Parts: sequence; C-alpha cells; structure tokens
Amino acid sequence: MVKTEFLEALKQFTEKAVQDMILPVRYQQEDGTPPTGRPADVYKMRLPDGKAASKKAPYILHQIVTGMDRQTEGGEDTSSTTVRSIFVVYSDDEQLGGLMLLELMERVRIALLRQVILDGRFQLDKRTGVETLIYPEDTAPYFAGEMSSTWLLPRVERELDKQWLM
Repeated sequence: MVKTEFLEALKQFTEKAVQDMILPVRYQQEDGTPPTGRPADVYKMRLPDGKAASKKAPYILHQIVTGMDRQTEGGEDTSSTTVRSIFVVYSDDEQLGGLMLLELMERVRIALLRQVILDGRFQLDKRTGVETLIYPEDTAPYFAGEMSSTWLLPRVERELDKQWLM
C-alpha cells in the first residue's frame, strides 16, 4: 500500500513539473486530426498498452524495481525503494529530439532535487543521489532515457503480541 501511494505522489509531482513543456506527438491515422503537441503523459509501473509504446510518446513511466526493509535490534527500522523512470519523446529532427529528451529529464531531475520530499512522507535518498542515462541507440524518431532514484518510505511499525511482553 505504501509503495502504491508513493507512486501516485511521484506521478502527480512529475505531471506538475512537466505540465508546461509541450512536446510533439507523432500523427496516427486512426486519430483523425493531426496532433498539436502536449505535455508528457505519466504512467505507473506499466504502459496501458505495451504494444503501442511508440504511439504513447511523449511519456514518463515510473517503475518500482527494488525495495529494502531493515528492522534491526536496537537500531532504527528503515524502508526504501528504488524507482526507474523511463522518458520517451518523439521528433522528426534528431538533434531536436535529443535535446527535448534532455530537457524533459532535466526538469524532473531538478524538481526532485529541489523538493526532495513528496506528500510529506516520501524522501529522496540524497546519499544515493539521482542517476540519469540517455540511451545511446539510434531509435529516431523516438528518443529515450532513464533516471534512477532511491526513496525513503515511512517505516513499518512492528506489532507485538501482548503475551510476549509479559
């Protein structure tokens, strides 16, 4: 439950960070009228239709990839998760496409580093940092990259059976 709440908070935060960046959309015949551009859509865990990944561009996909819970005797309990965020944009101009991808990723990276706490409960792990990678493959007219970040989640409180306390 906590991780799904975190993903929703990250989605809302990301939508706000990129809402004013209008990106090109590839014309699809089934759409009818040519698109005028839009901000990147933001998804959690999977795309609604994985077979149409290129049709969804521009988009950002946040995926939980790992989680770690530590409950040590006498120490502090911790909970964390690592998120992989995939960024995809479309452009017929290869140089412009690469720059749009970079700008989209930078907007999110800078916004995260400025705020570091989402929904008052989820904190960016500054020790781990934020790592970015622009995919070097030639996939024009689509351009993609990813960002990895680790987040500290609210710890899970232990429930002790009263019989063990006597």
